[in-house]
Amino acid sequence: MTATMNIIEELQWRTLMHQCTDLAAVTKELETSTVLYAGFDPTSDSLHVGSLLPLMMLRRFQLAGHKPIALVGGATGMIGDPSGKSDERSLLSKEILQHNVSSVETQMRQFLDFDGPNAAVVVNNFDWMQSFSFLDFLRDVGKNFPVSVMLGKDSVKSRLERQDSGLSFTEFSYMLLQAYDFAYLAKNRNCKLQIGGSDQWGNITAGIDLGRRMNSQQLYGLTCPLLTTTDGRKMGKTEKGAVWLSADKTSPYEFYQYFINVADADVLMVLRFLSDVGREEYIAIEAAMAEKPGAAQRRLAESITRLVHGEAGLQSAIRASQTLFGAEIDSLSERELSEIFADVPSSTLPRARLEEGLTLIDALVAVALAASKGEARRAIEGGSAYVNNRKALTIDRTLTSADLVSESVIVLRVGKKKYALLRFE
Repeated sequence: MTATMNIIEELQWRTLMHQCTDLAAVTKELETSTVLYAGFDPTSDSLHVGSLLPLMMLRRFQLAGHKPIALVGGATGMIGDPSGKSDERSLLSKEILQHNVSSVETQMRQFLDFDGPNAAVVVNNFDWMQSFSFLDFLRDVGKNFPVSVMLGKDSVKSRLERQDSGLSFTEFSYMLLQAYDFAYLAKNRNCKLQIGGSDQWGNITAGIDLGRRMNSQQLYGLTCPLLTTTDGRKMGKTEKGAVWLSADKTSPYEFYQYFINVADADVLMVLRFLSDVGREEYIAIEAAMAEKPGAAQRRLAESITRLVHGEAGLQSAIRASQTLFGAEIDSLSERELSEIFADVPSSTLPRARLEEGLTLIDALVAVALAASKGEARRAIEGGSAYVNNRKALTIDRTLTSADLVSESVIVLRVGKKKYALLRFE
């Protein structure tokens, strides 16, 4: 995209526009380079797939010539946003929160350009909130919030209507803090637009109202749909938990595999929402889905993994994925092997056995890929025994330390899909 491209058209074809305070006025405002912001909660030291949607929204605006502000909620993170939550969050210590803020700031720099005429900026709302006394905040900000309006917000009403959980004054006050963020950024950084998920609509409109009351400024809001599957579940969750953007929490392989396994019913939506795939390519992918099963998922996984983990991370994920389909295994880390073969049985032998020279026949029996030496011999003779996905060519094949594909592991296979790991200690 260029500075002259209509970002509204881009968001509309991607079905990324859910709510907008005044579409005609916002469209007019965006005819020239506009400062906008989105906020991110530092409840962890990594963003997750759900955070990727507003982050990609900022990226799209920047590519269209606008100036994004990524706000990390060092102050609001001390309280926790009640929007979309059924229970009150546990409060984090200042030390943990500061660590999380620093880590999240670093991640954001992967997606946004911090140089040039429309350079992105990362800000922390703790920087302007820390100097507020409680009395000053009530006097200068709180007086501009009619309680009846706050009670009418969906994020508040849904919690108050629940019988099994209420809403603390702390969480009730969150709306004031986020609204002040918008008013502060509007006054000090000429920020005119706040974007976020649809669950942020109440907080966004509160900020627009506060900017008008405090500073007589006209501000705007725009939300995108939440990232959910066709059956209403939040995306970015697995049996192990959230899919994180940090390689330390979710490896490039696991990240890639998550998107490879997105359901056909959801893959086009995720392509529109999260990838950099352009409109023409998207139309071609959509048209070819019936003839090319899985192609949309591969393009999705490729695009997002490259964006989050770089080219090296993508290639590592592809190599690891190909391993499951019989690609020769040259070198993988212990962690990669554990992830790829998470459900594969393993056996452990003393390292000395390998140094002495361990016959493949004995190894197949040791990992229970063969019930006896005779069965192991027949597997090798029949061409169905593999070491690191390379076919064993001779009956007297011996394993040595040269066969290790990591510090301590050799991968054995019989047939097409019967794997086992042999570890040496």
